[in-house]
Amino acid sequence: MHFNKRAIPAIAAAVASTTIVRAFTTNSVSNRVAATALPKVNMPWGTKSLLSSSRGGAKDITTTTATSLPMIFDKLFGGGSGGAFSAGIDYTAIPFPVPELAEMAKEGKAGDEVVRNGKTYKLATFAGGCFWGFELFYQRIPGVEYTAVGYTQGPEIEPTYNQVCAGATKHTEAVIVLYDPEECTYETLLDGFFERVNPLTVNGQGNDFGPQYRTGVYYHSDEQKELAEARFALEQEKYSNRKIASECKAALPFWPAEKYHQQYLEKGGRFNSPQSAEKGCTDTIRCYG
Repeated sequence: MHFNKRAIPAIAAAVASTTIVRAFTTNSVSNRVAATALPKVNMPWGTKSLLSSSRGGAKDITTTTATSLPMIFDKLFGGGSGGAFSAGIDYTAIPFPVPELAEMAKEGKAGDEVVRNGKTYKLATFAGGCFWGFELFYQRIPGVEYTAVGYTQGPEIEPTYNQVCAGATKHTEAVIVLYDPEECTYETLLDGFFERVNPLTVNGQGNDFGPQYRTGVYYHSDEQKELAEARFALEQEKYSNRKIASECKAALPFWPAEKYHQQYLEKGGRFNSPQSAEKGCTDTIRCYG
């Protein structure tokens, strides 16, 4: 059985039943799926016990642990223990700064800087919907030396793309930026965020919707916090009748994404058509390649 990866969130909503009998579609136009004849899937592996209280009453799925959902989806997609849904990421096989970022995350740290070859780079984290186009946008900013895409603001450790897309980990797709503060200010990076993001959109951006696409600025230091909160207050003044939906919070550990997601559009994207990451480039970003 094959499902489009962006259709996974729709299945999560159906787990509360012991069978899945309804058709589903994703909210992503670019990867829209119409499974109008989805077969009935029995779940004999104890779903009911995950969702029921000891007195037999209904128990909301949100009260179960996040790790239960990856187990369930491994069953759905034939993974099982160590299967495709929960297969881990080999961070050591991905170029700098991924191994370093992963090590910080494993230590439960968000960090605020990374040193390489005697040079110190500051860290900044932003979520702006699908991370492919958002990363390319930041790659083009002068003073940004390295970028990586990944998952942040969730409690689970070492999340994978499939788990995050399923809404099983509470992470959001994000871009972490390593920048030279002598060439690029944090204010410049904030300018880029509000240039690229519609801060009023709840749980999504563009054609992608779901909590894993929520937007936000995640600060790594007291200085960044002060600047970010001041900028959010300034932006809020533009929307007198609506509250900004983008988050402004302290950064949690950043878990790098799989290798094929890193610099995805620069490498060619899904259509093998590389897009320029040259500093100052203003070419229109084709978000899906």
